[in-house]
Amino acid sequence: MQSILQSLQLVAQNPGGHTGIWASDTRNAGEITAINPATGEPLAAIYRGNENDYERIIQTAQKTFVQWRQVPAPKRGEVIRQIGNALRARKDILGRLVSLESGKSLQEGLGEVQEMIDMADFAAGQARMLYGKTMHSERSQHRMFEQWLPLGVVGIITAFNFPVAVWAWNAFLAIICGNTVVWKPSPKTSLCALAVHYICNAVTTACNCDGIFSLYVTDNAEQIKNLVSDKRIPLISFTGSSAIGKQVAEMVAKRLGHTLLELSGNNAIIVDDTADLAMAVPAIVFGAVGTAGQRCTTTRRLFLQEKIYDACLTALTKAYQKISIGDPLDEKNLLGPLIDATSVQQYLQAVADIKQAGGDILFGGKALSRPGYYVEPTIVAAKNHWDIVQRETFAPILYVMKYQQFEEAIAMQNDSRFGLSSALFTRDLQRAELFLSAQGSDCGIANINIGTSGAEIGGAFGGEKETGGGREAGSDAWRAYMRRQTNTINWGKHLALAQGIKFEI
Repeated sequence: MQSILQSLQLVAQNPGGHTGIWASDTRNAGEITAINPATGEPLAAIYRGNENDYERIIQTAQKTFVQWRQVPAPKRGEVIRQIGNALRARKDILGRLVSLESGKSLQEGLGEVQEMIDMADFAAGQARMLYGKTMHSERSQHRMFEQWLPLGVVGIITAFNFPVAVWAWNAFLAIICGNTVVWKPSPKTSLCALAVHYICNAVTTACNCDGIFSLYVTDNAEQIKNLVSDKRIPLISFTGSSAIGKQVAEMVAKRLGHTLLELSGNNAIIVDDTADLAMAVPAIVFGAVGTAGQRCTTTRRLFLQEKIYDACLTALTKAYQKISIGDPLDEKNLLGPLIDATSVQQYLQAVADIKQAGGDILFGGKALSRPGYYVEPTIVAAKNHWDIVQRETFAPILYVMKYQQFEEAIAMQNDSRFGLSSALFTRDLQRAELFLSAQGSDCGIANINIGTSGAEIGGAFGGEKETGGGREAGSDAWRAYMRRQTNTINWGKHLALAQGIKFEI
């Protein structure tokens, strides 16, 4: 841990760039203290941004955009490629910082940095493929086509559970599309944001394109509302709960801006009577306890066909007994802490609600009496219609339910106001195809024989219903950061109107 903090001290002394990671006049706005969730002790403090900082950041981002949009997209991609290389060189130290500050296991922390590297590779290639279309005009001697142009300043608001990767999903695409970026990270993981911003600014300084990345750290609700409501920011990408996402959507809609929303999930795995349990059980365990259940893609509901219910539950319980809980920087531990004391209280309230509803706690159900914010991974026999089951509790609680007919399982899975990730374990081809058809999963992500979490960056990530409908990372997600323009060129010598209209003067 000492080496991590020494690296952070270097970052603090050499913030890089000129976009105002912090400045002397921010000191009057107080400090934000980063807490180690594994111990409950403070790690470091940074100065909170104030209104003057925000205004300077937005004006810098606007001014930089005017120049950056003129840079050819492949050259913008080259900057992101170099950032990817800089991340490769610092993967270990940054991954350890992610683990230290967010509480996720070291393997997950390193994996998150690898996700940023993969995203940089993807974005660098995508910079050469911002394709439009050419269409045939109904008028002779006319050419019609469409092109994609940058939006301007893109605001990115991220959550603590993926403190760096989700920003990269958005920022790297926004940058290669010709935008500039203003990042408002979770104050719970502000050190991770600071470190990433330092790495990026070192590259942009070397490439003579300072100002394309900006960082605004605050936990002031009014200042965050000002950012969301700012007409100078055409797109707000928000990752967080559905409750807050609805507020963000409303504020942006009032100014007719664009939103990209990645919100809550209540993800399910279906295991049928043909499934390979040796494959299914590890996927269920990782999906349910990875990041201590604090992923939007966490497996929260498990539907087991009645013939394999007992066998699967027995194997699952044995696997839970082997889960080591403790310091996430120790590689032997699979489960780290929750992010803070409030999360522990929410976990305990969920356990109380489970008992009140009549749920049978088959494993876990307690907070651990040790420094830090640790809880037991928990398995509950429950009913899908219970209010507690239909809520998203950001903790390692898995609700297990039995079904008879496959169509019944699909109906129960889809009976949720969220629609992010889903999975089916089966050897039956027809069931697999049904699950992926219009009659099957209604989620944005539907997997066969892999779990609900751990998406690759090559595919578009996001979900339906109260998950928000946004798509990030791969496929054609880059279009969210651009505006579409339809162009028609009359290269003839006469004016011809569409639909054959005659207009003579």
